[in-house]
Amino acid sequence: MRRGPRQTTAIVAVSGACPLRFPMPIVRILLILLALASPALAQDGARDVAAAKEAAQAFRVYVDGVTKKDERPDLTRPEVAALLGRIFDLDAFNALPPAQASDLDWLPHWMDAVNATSKLFTLYGSKPGPQPDFAALQRNMTEYGDQYAAAMNFMIRGQARMAVSMKMSRAGLAPEQLTRVREQAYAGIRKNMAEYILEAICSVIESGGKPANTRLVAAAIRDTREVWADFFLPQDRARVIEQLADLPKLVPDEMARTDLAVFTTALQAVK
Repeated sequence: MRRGPRQTTAIVAVSGACPLRFPMPIVRILLILLALASPALAQDGARDVAAAKEAAQAFRVYVDGVTKKDERPDLTRPEVAALLGRIFDLDAFNALPPAQASDLDWLPHWMDAVNATSKLFTLYGSKPGPQPDFAALQRNMTEYGDQYAAAMNFMIRGQARMAVSMKMSRAGLAPEQLTRVREQAYAGIRKNMAEYILEAICSVIESGGKPANTRLVAAAIRDTREVWADFFLPQDRARVIEQLADLPKLVPDEMARTDLAVFTTALQAVK
C-alpha cells in the first residue's frame, strides 16, 4: 500500500509499515462546535451512551486492577467480555432510528468510550518514551486482535453515522452561521475521517491477524462506502484510491479483498 506523509501524534506505529491510529480528541470538540443549538437528546442514543460509558469505566477499573498485580488483562473472561460487548454494542447501534443532526449531542461520547477502551488494551504495557513500544503493541494486537477488530468495526460504522449527522447539521445552518471557522473545522474533520479509514484498512491488513477480523473490518468499510464516497474531500478521495491501488497484493483473504474493492469502486464512481 502506498503511504502518504506521517500524520500527527494521533498515530502510533504498530510496525514499521503500519501505524495504529485513534481518532484525535479534537474531532469530538469540532463536532460539538458544528452542532446546531442542542435539541433534546434522542432517548435511545442517550441511554445506550450512558450504558457504554458505565461499562467503559468498569473496564478501566478492571485494567487498573490487573496492572497493580503485574498481570495482563484477560478479555475473554465472561464478565470482561460482557463489558466490551456493551461498549461495542452493534445491536443497540443498529437498532437506533435513522441518523439526525441531534446525534452530535450524544454520539461522540459513545465514540470516545470505544476509543478510550481500545487504547487501554491495545497500548497495554507499553513502555513510556519518545518512540512507540513496538514489542508491546505487536503482542497486544496479536493477543487482543478479536477485540480490536470489534472496536474498529463499531468505530467505522459510528464515524459514518457521525458524518451523516454532520452533513445534516451543516445543511440546517443559516448562511451567516457558516463562518470561516466552522467551514475549516468541517473540512478538517472530513480529512481526518479519510485518514482514519485508510489506517483502519492498514492496521488490520498488515497486523497479520485472523482472516475473520480482516473480513469484519472490510465489511464495515464496504457497508459505509456510500457515506465515505460522498464525505471525503476530493483530494483525499483521490489519495485513498491511489493508496489502495495495490490492494490485490496486500489482502490474502478473498472476501475482504472483494469488500475493499467494492469500497474503492464507490470512491471512483464519484464525479
